[in-house]
Parts: sequence; C-alpha cells; structure tokens
Amino acid sequence: MLTAYIQAAMRHAHYEIIDDPRPMYGSIPECPGVWAAGATLEECREELQSVLEDWIVLGLRLGDPIPVIDGIAVAPEKLEPIDV
Repeated sequence: MLTAYIQAAMRHAHYEIIDDPRPMYGSIPECPGVWAAGATLEECREELQSVLEDWIVLGLRLGDPIPVIDGIAVAPEKLEPIDV
C-alpha cells in the first residue's frame, strides 16, 4: 500500500525550472509542504520522493491526515498492544 501511494503521488509531481543554483524545482500539490530542488531533474525527483516519504512518516506519527491520491489511502492501523 505504501509503495503504491508513493508511486501515485510521484505521478502527480509538478516540475519547473527556476532561477537558482539548483534550477529544477518539484512539488506534489496534494501534499502541502512537499517540495524539493535539484541540479538535474533526476536529482530533484529523488529528493522529492525522499521528502514525500519523510512527510508521510511524520504525518502518521503526528496523526495528521494524509490525502487520498488516486484512490489510495494511507492511514494508521489500530494496533492492539502485545505482551512482551
């Protein structure tokens, strides 16, 4: 599920060239605050995916809603405590 979500979100990524030493800029509009820059498109894409992964983990940890993308939802499962 997580891999499919990341792949779907990356398909929604928007890239543009900006006036910067790292001229490639990318963002995922459905995921507020998820953006990256890079010297090349591939570098930007790799950084954007890393930022997205961190954003998902932090959002889940903080209980923030993760938007559904292409019908794929990421939601924390209710886990029952186990005795150790």
